[in-house]
Amino acid sequence: MPLQTKTKILATIGPSSATKEQIEKLIDAGVDGFRFNFSHGTHEEHKERYDIVRKLAKAKNRHISILADMQGPKLRVGDFKDGKVFLKEGETFVLDLDKALGDERRVNLPHPEIFAALKPGDDLLLNDGSIVLHVEDCNESMARTTVKVGGYLSGHKGVNLPNTQLPISAITPKDEEDMKFALKLGVDWIGMSFVQTAADVRRARELIGDKAWLISKLEKPSAIDELDEIIRLSDAIMVARGDLGVECPIQTVPVLQKRIVTACRKYARPVIVATQMLESMINNPSPTRAEVSDVATAVYDGADTVMLSAETAAGKYPVEAVKMMRDIIIQVESDPLFYTCMQNSRRNHCCADEADAITYAASDIPTVLNNVAAIVTYTSSGFTTLLTARERPNLPILAVTPDVSVARKMALVWGAKSFINKDSFKSFDKIEDIAVKIAVENGFAHSGDHIIITAGFPLGKKGRTNMLHTVYIP
Repeated sequence: MPLQTKTKILATIGPSSATKEQIEKLIDAGVDGFRFNFSHGTHEEHKERYDIVRKLAKAKNRHISILADMQGPKLRVGDFKDGKVFLKEGETFVLDLDKALGDERRVNLPHPEIFAALKPGDDLLLNDGSIVLHVEDCNESMARTTVKVGGYLSGHKGVNLPNTQLPISAITPKDEEDMKFALKLGVDWIGMSFVQTAADVRRARELIGDKAWLISKLEKPSAIDELDEIIRLSDAIMVARGDLGVECPIQTVPVLQKRIVTACRKYARPVIVATQMLESMINNPSPTRAEVSDVATAVYDGADTVMLSAETAAGKYPVEAVKMMRDIIIQVESDPLFYTCMQNSRRNHCCADEADAITYAASDIPTVLNNVAAIVTYTSSGFTTLLTARERPNLPILAVTPDVSVARKMALVWGAKSFINKDSFKSFDKIEDIAVKIAVENGFAHSGDHIIITAGFPLGKKGRTNMLHTVYIP
């Protein structure tokens, strides 16, 4: 079946969506990939859900991506005697390493690395930024603060340090165990939280190897300082707007989102926009107008994928949320202005190499040749398809690959629909016939149309795209 949308949908599996029946409904509603959140759930639960997704995808002849999202370091305060306290503006509040239960004067903060990085004048944000503490004095085991913004604080609430790089690894021992399990399971992507520097990405690469592709989640301001290098080292990027909006001034998040999406296009890396996209649908059957506009903006910006978090994991209306996301995408992509935006955001500089030139030209051919129905990319690694998708052509991208793992990864790539075919990579003579057969039999092209073929020769050699060919279908 032809693609419904070029922008893809990633949904988080949780208590509201973990059954076979619900997962099937989500796939039918338009989900292209599932996020498994390793901050919650057991390995046994994740395996059960993994098996369900794979079986349903096979039964429906779909290539569905699976992302294993690592928890990363979680910085939280300790417990309180009475469960919670109210912090009043202007009062003194102490954070320390003492494990005793907290009260309205102090609480345990079991993270010596935070005290090592703190200095007087810093701000600490608690409970997703709803409470702000200003550091007056600190040492290696204590911080005396003044409450700038007060409110109720209960145990185990998160702590953020804006503009402070912490001397901790993005990968915890729990993450290492979860990563080993997920890779053995066969997930397509590993999502890494708490990326502060490019060194964090390099460390993740060492652990993952070539067993999966790596998504770096950008949620720390220090990561923005090394944005280009982090993107270059990653296979994809997630704009994690939740923590990013706590760590950075909230009004900068839309600007950072556009900057990250643009930079990902430059390096031909898929980009996922995530967090609070249809937040009100956790409890309501329809979103707010502002949320609809937010999703539409991400689509107009050229995001490869938009993600649902609690909406599908714990919300009351998971299937309705996916359908709403799909309907918004369809509406935007049917707007003539959408492709004007896509073309205006293309690179204006010279192509860096042969592969750049081939995929750039393939996207331009429909402007001078009538009745072009699709671009068929022959790819053994996904490289050719990623370069083609970067140009955001006003055509379906049919990714022909011999590797099912590549086909699944392409499910989160803008405009790409994958097909498994090993015969075409055995003989150069077959690529034209197979491309036409795939395009026609799946409803993408008809008699009288042209299709464009891009590939690398010799066939099957990774990272090389050097052929551009047009075919007329009689």
